[in-house]
Amino acid sequence: MVNIGNDWDEILAPLLNSENYLAIRKFLIKEYSEREIYPPMHDIYNAFKITPYKSVKAVILGQDPYHEPNQAHGLCFSVKDGVKLPPSLVNIYKELKSDLGITQCQKGDLTKWAKEGILLLNTTLTVRRAQANSHSKCGWTWFTDEVIKLLSKRDEPIVFILWGGNARSKKSLIDKSKHFIIESAHPSPLSAYNGFFGSKPFSKTNEFLKSIGKTPINWDLNE
Repeated sequence: MVNIGNDWDEILAPLLNSENYLAIRKFLIKEYSEREIYPPMHDIYNAFKITPYKSVKAVILGQDPYHEPNQAHGLCFSVKDGVKLPPSLVNIYKELKSDLGITQCQKGDLTKWAKEGILLLNTTLTVRRAQANSHSKCGWTWFTDEVIKLLSKRDEPIVFILWGGNARSKKSLIDKSKHFIIESAHPSPLSAYNGFFGSKPFSKTNEFLKSIGKTPINWDLNE
């Protein structure tokens, strides 16, 4: 079974031992044995492994993993170093420069953000090669809904950054009296000009964290 290696193990145990999760697991065993699935099986839970529950300051919600070879590694919008930057990530970097003046990083690995306390979570955690949303109905929506509910129950406030319709559909699961929600269009080239550019999610996140006495996020990936 899944071994994350931090406080998520205890928190997610009821989910991971449920009939719903066992159905997802059964589906994935078949899929990974018969098809090319991303990310690699050992990377599926990287977001949880790198950002413990107690350390989460912010959540960025993506849709599903990149579906081309060597891209997805378990963190939404992130690719490993040496991989060409996907268009959505290029637009995220453009908004970061516009918002905070941070020069665009040439690397696509967002692990540094995850270590800063940003849970980089996709709403669906796996995908078939070249088939976007191909695993969206296998049960992951239930699983990530439950994860958002668990985060929402935390007394310590969290920033939820919801980009695009898929992520914004989770808004009703978040206790708005405790947590801070930032929402906009998705950073993909199809929608970035419909409200993502100019939305200033990075500075808004840091302003909120400072307002509750938390250390702001260091968004600079060049350091």
